[in-house]
Amino acid sequence: MAANRGEQEALLTPAEVASMFRVDPKTVTRWAKGGKLSSIRTLGGHRRYKQSEVEKLLENSGMMIPEDQLPFYKGESED
Repeated sequence: MAANRGEQEALLTPAEVASMFRVDPKTVTRWAKGGKLSSIRTLGGHRRYKQSEVEKLLENSGMMIPEDQLPFYKGESED
């Protein structure tokens, strides 16, 4: 099995996901534990979430956030 050496998908922290849904980061963790959202664990044991999956969940929830209000990871720099 060959490893994918192409561009890797952006991973979001619980705080970034929480800000997109306007909920507490603990709520995002509960969603992951409940199977609503899958997570990836870092070597340090922290949860990370695939940006594409989070955006799909956001769309399906009907809570679209205007692009100018999205966090910096949408291509903007944090200057």
